Amino acid sequence: MFRNQYDQDVTTWSPQGRIFQIEYAMEAVKQGSAAVGLKSGEHAVLATIKRAPSDLSSYQRKIFKIDDHMGIAISGLTADGRILCRYMRNECLNHRFVYDSPMPLGRLVRQVADKAQLGTQRSWKRPYGVGLIVAGHDESGPHIFYNCPSGNYYDYKAFAMGARSQAAKTYLERQFETFAAASLDDLVKHALHALQASLQDGELTEKNCSVAVVGGDMPFTLLEDDSLAPYIAAIKEEEPAAAAGMEAEGAAAEGDAAAGEGGAAGEGEQQQEQQGGGGGDDGGEAPMEQ
Repeated sequence: MFRNQYDQDVTTWSPQGRIFQIEYAMEAVKQGSAAVGLKSGEHAVLATIKRAPSDLSSYQRKIFKIDDHMGIAISGLTADGRILCRYMRNECLNHRFVYDSPMPLGRLVRQVADKAQLGTQRSWKRPYGVGLIVAGHDESGPHIFYNCPSGNYYDYKAFAMGARSQAAKTYLERQFETFAAASLDDLVKHALHALQASLQDGELTEKNCSVAVVGGDMPFTLLEDDSLAPYIAAIKEEEPAAAAGMEAEGAAAEGDAAAGEGGAAGEGEQQQEQQGGGGGDDGGEAPMEQ
């Protein structure tokens, strides 16, 4: 993206009907750490890549607990995510104090979207440069929501955002039909496989990723380091089998293609022989006509 005369503030429209400041905020989400959210019939899972600014620093946490029944994963500007996290915690506390019950996810997500939308129509404000994946469980079951810097929000079965998240989305699109009946352990493994697909270099370890789970029978729980190590070991054991399966599928596809080419070549030879035979007969009849 390049600077132009229509991106000086958030209230200026371009002739194409675009607001560039909002698009720049959405671009900040794409450049953040990868984050994945998915749900089954009973649980919701969040997984994120933790980045370290330098070799001398610790990893930055990207998953935050909001209440016992919900949490968020962020991608983009961590400072903006921290502000929204505090706002969501306060709203949950107020709702619990007034109504003596946990706050429904849909209501809180809508309030956050309304708050984000104000930054898109005030000249003295700017959009939040962070995307939120909200995972939780309420009376209607588990949910995965995505809050966009533009003020939009969406309900997903599975979602990925951040740097190189397209590979994670491809994996989720291939596997999402199995999520509804998946166990909690299988759901965590699917989340880690999606994160692994988004890594350009290096490998997934218990040090550079975080996982959080929540469900009707368990509060929001963060898995890191030693508690995450068994899942990392499990997906590493599954990788050779998965690679072998992909190679077998590729070999079978190549065999089918070769068989198809061989069949086509055989049919072509038969047609040539028939044509050649017809030419001989014509040649034999020509002298008799003379």
